[in-house]
Amino acid sequence: DGLKTLLEKANFSEVTFAANFKPDSERNQDLGMMEQRIIAVATIKKEWSKSKTKTREKLREVAVLLGDPEKPDIIKPNKVFDDDAIYTICRLEESLRELKGYNFTFFKNHDTLAQDLLKIKGKVDLVLNLCDEGFMNEAMKELHVPALLEMLGIPYTGSGPQCLAYAYDKSLIRGIAKEMDIPVADAVFIKPEDTTFSLPIKFPSIVKPNFGDSSFGITEKSVVNDIEELIDTIQRIRTDFGYDKPLLVEEFLSGQDLTVGILGNPPGSYIALPIAEEDYSVLPEGLPQICGYEAKWKPDSPYWNLRSIRAELPEETKQSIIEWCVSLSERLGCRDYTRFDWRLNGEGMPHLLEVNPNPGWCWDGHLAKMAALNEISYPEMLSKILQFAIERLGIENGI
Repeated sequence: DGLKTLLEKANFSEVTFAANFKPDSERNQDLGMMEQRIIAVATIKKEWSKSKTKTREKLREVAVLLGDPEKPDIIKPNKVFDDDAIYTICRLEESLRELKGYNFTFFKNHDTLAQDLLKIKGKVDLVLNLCDEGFMNEAMKELHVPALLEMLGIPYTGSGPQCLAYAYDKSLIRGIAKEMDIPVADAVFIKPEDTTFSLPIKFPSIVKPNFGDSSFGITEKSVVNDIEELIDTIQRIRTDFGYDKPLLVEEFLSGQDLTVGILGNPPGSYIALPIAEEDYSVLPEGLPQICGYEAKWKPDSPYWNLRSIRAELPEETKQSIIEWCVSLSERLGCRDYTRFDWRLNGEGMPHLLEVNPNPGWCWDGHLAKMAALNEISYPEMLSKILQFAIERLGIENGI
């Protein structure tokens, strides 16, 4: 009875005694508490403490949009995604998977892109838009991808369709820059139907497609020294590259060839990367000092050996270029990451050549090289693009 009372005070209930026995001992000595054994059965309800479980990290769901490797691309050699292009995509995928806090899904099939995006609407935090080849690998349709994302209401990284439309037109960018008192080289706009035109600029000049990127149509023969070479080059661009749109004949500047990268969104948070310069010291004498199609797509060309180095510039020149880039970013609506091409004239005065919103993102491209000069690795560069976009979009922190 005493044991039952004690157990009930300890909140046990339904106390019963199942057995009472003595141990089997031949020594017959006092076994203390083990001298007699009473087996009791009882029930108790205990309020258990909650188990401490590790909270699972909430990952951001990111859809990555790329060019379609199964479709032709007129910019690439032989118009296909070759081994180098596939390797570039693999490097991207590996680098993105190094980033903590994200889950990436890749979309490359443009035949089903619209349907795929409709399916993921509301299921992803944002899209990492790296489709700089353009929809269906057509450069003039690069703006179609962010336009589609906007129609579907899916947040995305990089510049919007209007900015891409501005920047794709080199002549238009020149006009905007001049309006902002940003220096540009003298140039002439030549329409496809023009058979005669005045040329109020000096030789040497450079001939380039007015619409295009990745140096499409710009080769060592694009730098011309007289009217005969000019006419030949115009004809070559029309025939060899099949380019039937307006051309830009621009004064060829002989000074340093510069590239400026900006990560972020001026005038808010942004990083101005160190200005890079093309090192032309490896070129054989007589070749024009340009970073054209051969430098990006022709491994057997002497231009393939060009490298980017940190530009040595007067501080005043450097600051002017950065300020102009920031102003252009705001004016054009560039977002998250942008590259600007500049060149100095013989007197050291910088002139704007091009603005590149959503520039090449590859591991060995100009943007990555400038990031490396700032001790930002390739995965870190991709991470910063995502972070700046998340900050701009005001996406709640779910990590």
